[in-house]
Amino acid sequence: MAMRDTISNKLQEAFTPESLQVVDESHLHEGHAGHRPGGETHFRVYIVSAAFKGKSRVERHRMINSALAAELSGSVHALAIQAKAPGEG
Repeated sequence: MAMRDTISNKLQEAFTPESLQVVDESHLHEGHAGHRPGGETHFRVYIVSAAFKGKSRVERHRMINSALAAELSGSVHALAIQAKAPGEG
């Protein structure tokens, strides 16, 4: 299974999001730290979930990092996160 799919599945299970997009941006980081041939090292997540209501930006990021702890300690080098609650611009 591709890492993008693994990340999507874990976030779907943990947060039941209204919307979720996981983008593999590894190709943008060729020659940078953590990049490997074949990619799957740098990702950007856009997620909207009621689980984030009333949570600060830092709390939201910690929640996502916790859900993806195995991936972040393994092959994922970087994860950019945009996490919002429903109704937030």
